[in-house]
Amino acid sequence: MSGDALRWIATFLEAQAAEKDAATNTQLAYARDLRDFAGWLDRRGLAFEGVSERDITAYLVACEAQGLALATRARRLSAIKQLFRFAYDEGWRGDNPALQIKGPGKARRLPKTLSHDEVDRLLAAAEASPRDARRNACLVQLLYATGMRVSELVSLPVSSARGDPRMLLIRGKGGRERMVPLSRPARAALADWLGDRDATEAAARAQGRVASRFLFPSRGRLGHLTRHRFHSLIKEIAVAGGIDPGKVTPHTLRHAFATHLLAGGADLRSIQALLGHADVSTTEIYTHVLDERLRALVLEHHPLARGTDAT
Repeated sequence: MSGDALRWIATFLEAQAAEKDAATNTQLAYARDLRDFAGWLDRRGLAFEGVSERDITAYLVACEAQGLALATRARRLSAIKQLFRFAYDEGWRGDNPALQIKGPGKARRLPKTLSHDEVDRLLAAAEASPRDARRNACLVQLLYATGMRVSELVSLPVSSARGDPRMLLIRGKGGRERMVPLSRPARAALADWLGDRDATEAAARAQGRVASRFLFPSRGRLGHLTRHRFHSLIKEIAVAGGIDPGKVTPHTLRHAFATHLLAGGADLRSIQALLGHADVSTTEIYTHVLDERLRALVLEHHPLARGTDAT
């Protein structure tokens, strides 16, 4: 990959971080996608400065030929479009070759969720963990009670949990802040975990280690429990609870939170605010989840539907 390509990508990412407060994971995704595109161009003797609409289209065709998922191709085109919009605004190019290219779109898949019984079994299994039971119970309770993203959960500052709070202040995508209420079971699990956490931290300080500012501290580079560790942890808890681990991820609990609220009568705007969605259209996917469940319920239990095929 040429030095000019690396400069374009680095400058673009710096601007994204500074002007749009793009999350670290978003920047990493942009970097991967743009480097792949730059490498493809480089192998054909092309560069960002002279790339044409036809070149970008050919790259997308090559991505499809590789068998890349539709969502991956859509994400790559989005990164390319943003790069060339930035290049045009900066005067690096006098045109935007990606302007008229239509993306493949994203397949609108219904989010996986869990039943009330499965959530109960997951919570019970977390509480019965052979190690770190109070921490695990607190993690699962907070995730289901608030619908937080896993990155928001694991990076919570301990200061936000002091004083038996009824609400938690969450810093989400793009630095946007929101308040989420805590259920009584979540508050009880939080209080139990704080007792264990503070005792461990006090012992660490006595040995000369610096106190952690995170609710779920870790000795790793980030200083808190990582998303990847929690992802594997929730799978272990699912197995212990007799639930198919393929159904359970941290995001599944976020979906369960939203779906169960909607089924209980909450309105979409309230759920949007609790989830931290910038656009209510993102939240509307949960209405389709309920439609599918209600349809299945009728087909399974209505006497006139028995023995008939779904239409």
